[in-house]
Amino acid sequence: MKDMEKSILIAGIVIVAIIAGISSAGLIQNGNDTNEMDVANVENPTDVSKKVVVTTTTNVITDLVEHIGGDNVEVTGLMGPGVDPHLYRPSASDVKKLQDADIVFYNGLDLEGKMGDVFVKIGREGTAVWAVSENIPEGSLLSLDTAGHFDPHIWWDAELWMDAAKVVATGLKQYDPENSQTYDTNLEKFLIQLQNLDEYTLEKMDLIPGEQRVLVTAHDAFQYFGHAYGLEEMAIQGWSTDSEAGIREIQNLADEITERKIKAIFVETSISPATIEALKAAVQDKGHDVVIGGELFSDAIGEKETHEGTYIGAFTHNVDTIAEALK
Repeated sequence: MKDMEKSILIAGIVIVAIIAGISSAGLIQNGNDTNEMDVANVENPTDVSKKVVVTTTTNVITDLVEHIGGDNVEVTGLMGPGVDPHLYRPSASDVKKLQDADIVFYNGLDLEGKMGDVFVKIGREGTAVWAVSENIPEGSLLSLDTAGHFDPHIWWDAELWMDAAKVVATGLKQYDPENSQTYDTNLEKFLIQLQNLDEYTLEKMDLIPGEQRVLVTAHDAFQYFGHAYGLEEMAIQGWSTDSEAGIREIQNLADEITERKIKAIFVETSISPATIEALKAAVQDKGHDVVIGGELFSDAIGEKETHEGTYIGAFTHNVDTIAEALK
């Protein structure tokens, strides 16, 4: 009996030793070891941080948010190159992108006229919605009529676009205060670029003879540009492409171009060239040889991954095209 008890005791000791060895080898973990392993696996699997999801309307604003947000934002733009925001109607998928965003940035001043109700709706549902034009002083806006409507094409004045950049930085910092310093740093860098762009444009426009400082386009998108950089701006249509150009408007403008011997007129990337071609034909019928001086970006900038696919690149393209055609 004693031999049997001794055998059982030895067997128990062996089993305990085996279990302890397995545990020390890491094949069986106690509660603390398991928690430490899980924390390591959960907290640092790939060190991926969550980005702020932003939806924008025009690709001019998309570029602006990408500059200020940098790597901290994931931006989806609804309107690409060549899209006219005056006529744009949001699809169901567009509305979903707006609703799913953490922040929405749009131009305001009725540029996206057919989307106004959507912005109100998603704002009431809790999405942060910002008009980049909202902090521009009313005295800096160009009036369209006596009813209180203002020209929405603010991005063609680099100084006004600085105000828009500050709105984007404010919106991002309010939603994501942890990265406020990054947004402030990115804003400061972009403001320097805009200041340089403003100075470059003034220098280039000064090269155009005074009598030729007239910018003729299809629709009235460049009033801010003309006001800021010393050009008279004339267009066949008004500020919105929602209205149609008539024969009378074309003939009246053709008379003025002929009388003043203006050298060049310009087409726009987001508008059919038909009206400008009709204007050119009307001027030539009157005996004056006017040329189409090139294509300008107006309501949208260029293709992504190209120089003109950035705000500064598109703006510089316009400046160089105008200066070369009118000098």
